[in-house]
Amino acid sequence: MTVKQLSVFVENRAGRLSTITRLLGDNGINIRAMSIADTKDFGILRLIVNDSEKALEVLKANSYAVTCTNVLALRLSDKPGGLADAMTCLYKDNISVEYMYAAFISETEETAYLILRTDKTDEAVTALTEGGFKLVSDEEMRSL
Repeated sequence: MTVKQLSVFVENRAGRLSTITRLLGDNGINIRAMSIADTKDFGILRLIVNDSEKALEVLKANSYAVTCTNVLALRLSDKPGGLADAMTCLYKDNISVEYMYAAFISETEETAYLILRTDKTDEAVTALTEGGFKLVSDEEMRSL
């Protein structure tokens, strides 16, 4: 069970994030989670949105270099050790986390959401599910 993540190549110039987020907003696309990693000249904006197909179309139509990747959306108990429990579950099955970031969504004060990419997606789904963790589908992500 995965969700679609868009990765957008962004020049490191004033106003670029404003332009991208306005473009998405004007097209009715809601950002559910995001992360940006940058260097002096460029950055990679990672996005989870409510309509990845439409966002991909809109960004490409506006000449942005964008790719789509499957990642995991994990619901965790928002308590000390909640994340450690999930990481231990992956570690036991020798699964490495390539990157992760928090999502903007939460059902209750006791629930946190995390987006992560691992080196073994299918194995990570199995390990986390068997470990009692809830993975959120692309469809569920749209409705949160």
